Amino acid sequence: MQLIRVLALFFAATLPGFAQTTGNAGAGLPKDPRGILAAAAPFYDFSSPELKPWHLKATYQLYDEKGKPSEQGVYEYWWASPKVYRSTWTRQNATHSDWHTADGKHAYLATGERLGLFEYKLQNELMSPLPRIGDLDASKFRLERQSVSSGGVKFPCVMVIPVLPLHPQMQTEPLGIFPTYCFDPKLPVLRTSYSFGTLTTEFNNVVEVQKKYLPREILYFDGKREILSATVDGVTPLTSSDPAFTPAETATLANVDRVEISAGVAQGMLLKKLPPDYPLDAKNASFSGTVTLEAIIGTDGSVRDLQVLASPMPSLADSALEAVSHWEYKPYMLNGEPVEVKTTVDVFYSFTR
Repeated sequence: MQLIRVLALFFAATLPGFAQTTGNAGAGLPKDPRGILAAAAPFYDFSSPELKPWHLKATYQLYDEKGKPSEQGVYEYWWASPKVYRSTWTRQNATHSDWHTADGKHAYLATGERLGLFEYKLQNELMSPLPRIGDLDASKFRLERQSVSSGGVKFPCVMVIPVLPLHPQMQTEPLGIFPTYCFDPKLPVLRTSYSFGTLTTEFNNVVEVQKKYLPREILYFDGKREILSATVDGVTPLTSSDPAFTPAETATLANVDRVEISAGVAQGMLLKKLPPDYPLDAKNASFSGTVTLEAIIGTDGSVRDLQVLASPMPSLADSALEAVSHWEYKPYMLNGEPVEVKTTVDVFYSFTR
């Protein structure tokens, strides 16, 4: 598993517009893992109505299966209020824009290839990289405090563990086998996050934007292989009347932002299914079971925002997440218009000799 690569917290760099440097380093983080997340949450709330309208532009680099640079792209985000905002991804073979309007509607325009999972994730990692405290139901998740040591410094981490049976061969969960968030020791600043054993996200060169924490650099790794790197080029102020908030005339307008559908309905929409790998530890234990995931299916049929709801063992959860992230669906149509949907996906593992 990729450990923290850059440990120094850089607040000296500034962004154009609203960026500022930090002040007092503070006395440290709470000991309780839920308290750590609660302390950090206000600094990552980029949907707060107290914010002034702003625009972010970032460039990103994609890497192929061998870790070599492939395509480059540009991600932009415009924000006027919690209801009015826009996201646009642009690269040589794909463009995608989403507009959210004051009347609660959602418009989108896409051309070329579908965006990849990590291109979509870039928006979340920049604006909302932490789990929402309100979503961490104690009956479904437990929080465990761990730490990573490097250079004589301990970085406090919080692992979010779904409530599931503990496999007899695994009495403790290794760091990062479930979503894990590691912070600066003295400030509630996210430095690194881990997902299901191999995926690592680094947040470097962190600055303040309207009293919120924003990384100027984000790096994704699968093990030691780089997947995506992104650099924030600038953050600038806007007016709420900026034309960027008006959907293009050719955009498709949806009357609802998102609907929830059953797993059975989603199964009928499935176009491309990548079979999951059967983990070696599950095979050796002759283990069978079902992993249940929560997923968002976009208006273009791509899968994003996967979360584990239930799994008989961690390695099966890891395998299911990797497979389902590559599945493709027909767009869900409502009144003749494609809409984003929330659903559950069951991945079955059956051991046979």
